[in-house]
Amino acid sequence: MMKRDNPVWLITGCSTGFGRELAKLVLERGWRATITARDASKAADIAEGYGDRALVLPLDVTNREQIADVVKKTKQHFGAIDVLVNNAGYGYFGAIEEGEDDEVRAMFETNVFGLIDMTKAVLPTMRAQKSGLIVNVSSIGGLNSFAATGYYHGTKFAVEGISESLALEVKPLGIDVLIVEPGPFRTNWAGPSIKHSAIQIPDYDATAGERRRASKARSGHQAGDPVRGAQAIIDAALSDTPPLRLLLGKAALDIARKKLEMLQRDFDAWEATTVGADFPD
Repeated sequence: MMKRDNPVWLITGCSTGFGRELAKLVLERGWRATITARDASKAADIAEGYGDRALVLPLDVTNREQIADVVKKTKQHFGAIDVLVNNAGYGYFGAIEEGEDDEVRAMFETNVFGLIDMTKAVLPTMRAQKSGLIVNVSSIGGLNSFAATGYYHGTKFAVEGISESLALEVKPLGIDVLIVEPGPFRTNWAGPSIKHSAIQIPDYDATAGERRRASKARSGHQAGDPVRGAQAIIDAALSDTPPLRLLLGKAALDIARKKLEMLQRDFDAWEATTVGADFPD
């Protein structure tokens, strides 16, 4: 559980989007925060006026030396790490056949292995404190897949599975895990932050191509408000019983419920075949 008295937050990916808005709200509440971004100058303004309560550091989550340095300096400056927010990450558009190996592997390094390395670096401190909260920013795309973003979904499905196991392992140690699953929000995800495959195969124009065009058209007009989303994360963090999963936005809730209905239909329709795979009694 997160310590309530002046907690220390360590947030990755603070130059834009959820990370930026969350860092602002944390500091506005009077709490303390280490604010990180690959280019720390893009997050420096967040700390202005907050003195020693804000620490801005450069961090590329694919760089283990930088991870170790950020954790060390946070502990030296604040003496604790109460909340880790694994927010750094980005998306990639391309049908599965269109995926470029180097680009796909680079996204997995950031979205999955960067999250793992950050978590492993912070856990010894939280175990010693016997308290803490790890917030892993996933996506509704960690529960449901769409055309054109299959590799991104792969990273977020991985985050979901890792987080579920982590939650079981650390709960007895006084540490909670919160998986955040935003739907479409007005962040840079579908705009400047997104990467596109240079390969486009005409046969996928009606599926992956259409999704790319629709996402580009919606960018900047999504229903999700990053400030309200960040506040929802804080509300969950303050709960005595934070959920394992926190959906953000009505679109995420609608998509998640449709996924549940689809799973239920398939499970029920094929129940006899499923059960028949066991040895007979």
